[in-house]
Amino acid sequence: MDDLNKVEATGNVKPVLLMILLQTLYAVVNIMLKIVADDGMSLGILIAYRFIFATAFIVPLALIVERKSLQYVTGQVAFQGFLCGLFGGSFLQAMYVKSLALTSAVYVSAMLNLVPGVTYLMSISLGLEKANLGTAGGRAKLVGTLIGIGGAMILSFYKGRKLCLWSSHIGLLHHAPSPHGAPTGSLLWGCMLAFGSALSFSVWLIIQSKMSEKFPWHYSIAAMTSSTASIQSISFVLFTERDWSKWKIGWNFRLVTALSAGILTSGVGYTLLAWGVRRKGPLFASAFSPLMVVILTLVEPLILDKCPNLGSVTGSVVVVGGLYLLLWGKCKETQIKQNEVFSKDSVQCETIHFTNPSLASWQRDKDKKIVANVTSCSPSTTSTIPK
Repeated sequence: MDDLNKVEATGNVKPVLLMILLQTLYAVVNIMLKIVADDGMSLGILIAYRFIFATAFIVPLALIVERKSLQYVTGQVAFQGFLCGLFGGSFLQAMYVKSLALTSAVYVSAMLNLVPGVTYLMSISLGLEKANLGTAGGRAKLVGTLIGIGGAMILSFYKGRKLCLWSSHIGLLHHAPSPHGAPTGSLLWGCMLAFGSALSFSVWLIIQSKMSEKFPWHYSIAAMTSSTASIQSISFVLFTERDWSKWKIGWNFRLVTALSAGILTSGVGYTLLAWGVRRKGPLFASAFSPLMVVILTLVEPLILDKCPNLGSVTGSVVVVGGLYLLLWGKCKETQIKQNEVFSKDSVQCETIHFTNPSLASWQRDKDKKIVANVTSCSPSTTSTIPK
């Protein structure tokens, strides 16, 4: 019994540790992207390199694990893969990295917590999900979404005083003016781009969910997303960047950042996320997304010597509160659906229970007839048979 309890405890702790590791990887890569973006690296080339490395990592993995999925690739699946590469790859990352350059990693990561709420609103508007405002779960989802949007408004329009609790003065981020920054309104423009990336992410989730209904191979979907995104990113950069010297990144921090973004977040990160969703469900995985905001709020002043302001902290807390209220509403609806299924099963079991007595009575009557026939052939009767 003790061994079984230890196995069960290990099975419960392992997903938690892996989700914490996943959010830590995301936070580290966000800091690295912020550094190279403010260092003057071309954002389009950075995105192109990221998806090139992601494709080189995930495509062989998909061919090894899900080789049979190739025969199920149709024209519709290929088009959906192209849309996934657009909204979940090139277009998403273009807005995401640009918003990082204009604001901070805390702002952008807080905006990404709006993804469940934005996806919820889009699913309702497209008829993919019902509001169910008559239930507590439905009302909680709507209120949580509105609270999250309110937090995003605070992030965008309220700045407040600086909250410099500590600083290490490591100086990884050069304080020279960034070529990607805007002299006026950069915070508002960066928040708009961050919200646009959350919107693009939501569109990607909806397309991916529809795609997985007929093509349920997650590694192959990730491989198609990365490969199409790399083609789109390279095509865009070739039309916008005429200076070939910018493609030379050398053996430096820019190369490490592109490799980390492609392999860790798009490769290892996707694998961990898919594993967590498969083991514990999407609500469990989504509940850990605010952890990245907490990590970045604590780490950004230490590494980048950039203190958060009161508006960013307040808005982040409000967005996270709205997210957890939304997740609570989803959890309540899931419990109601499970109870409905359980009640239907119990009714069927009760029906079988009430019909069983008649069957048993019929069987008892049949057994009595068999016993009577056996009795007619008793030893006393058989003894009169001539030998």
